[in-house]
Amino acid sequence: MKQITFAPRNHLLTNTNTWTPDSQWLVFDVRPSGASFTGETIERVNIHTGEVEVIYRASQGAHVGVVTVHPKSDKYVFIHGPENPDETWHYDFHHRRGVIAKGGKVSNLDAMDITAPYTPGALRGGSHVHVFSPDGERVSFTYNDHVMHQLDSALDLRNVGVAAPFGPVNVQKQHPREYSGSHWCVLVSKTTPTPQPGSDEINRAYEEGWVGNHALAFIGDTLSPKGEKVPELFIVELPQDEAGWKAAGDAPLSGTETTLPAPPRGVVQRRLTFTHHRAYPGLVNVPRHWVRCNPQGTQIAFFNAR
Repeated sequence: MKQITFAPRNHLLTNTNTWTPDSQWLVFDVRPSGASFTGETIERVNIHTGEVEVIYRASQGAHVGVVTVHPKSDKYVFIHGPENPDETWHYDFHHRRGVIAKGGKVSNLDAMDITAPYTPGALRGGSHVHVFSPDGERVSFTYNDHVMHQLDSALDLRNVGVAAPFGPVNVQKQHPREYSGSHWCVLVSKTTPTPQPGSDEINRAYEEGWVGNHALAFIGDTLSPKGEKVPELFIVELPQDEAGWKAAGDAPLSGTETTLPAPPRGVVQRRLTFTHHRAYPGLVNVPRHWVRCNPQGTQIAFFNAR
């Protein structure tokens, strides 16, 4: 074991995909703590020489963090907070985006459109913890929604989304905080603020992990027959082609003024664990963890309560 960074500041690693494809560099951000989103740079360190390089430096009062690496190329994706933050618009769960950096150039991953009628392929708020699929073609993330937050913060439910390589998505900007993005982005989980106790309905989807290249597993908060929160494991199988990603189901992909964006047609979440009958039901939330799958896509690892 050897120490490879020495600067008198924090060096925070994301929970996955922090190695460059050549296994020579580790990427990190410089937030003072995981609870303080005030870092200004995304950096990497050479594990042999200790050389540190700045991949990206934020400007205009914005902050960045939670970086992960593409599995095959020199490409990085991370959270970017709003530029020129003010009292009405500053970093929050529903005010952040994904940014991809490659070769010194950066681009927004997810477009944002918060003016009805909303743009298909764009989202309406904050994406978080962006992770490339094993083949590097898609990016998963967790999500919160500005439109629902403005309507009622209790309706701004955490969900799981995917950025698919079928952009760009160009937003006809009608609000100063709107922007376009490089990828077609949709939600793939489905939540409700009032799950039926004892059912498979959930009010929160989070801590996802890739299962191969065309499925995601995640933790979903169900209610027991007694109405108590029970986190369980769920899986969604994803579309195989562009037409599938862009096909709306029984609700708009981009959402409405009173509803969240909806998954594409045929994307249905399926519950994998049923622990409500146990003395200690549910998957654990503390310590926080993300579900993980083996390379073959046949087994999923997670922490049970007992």
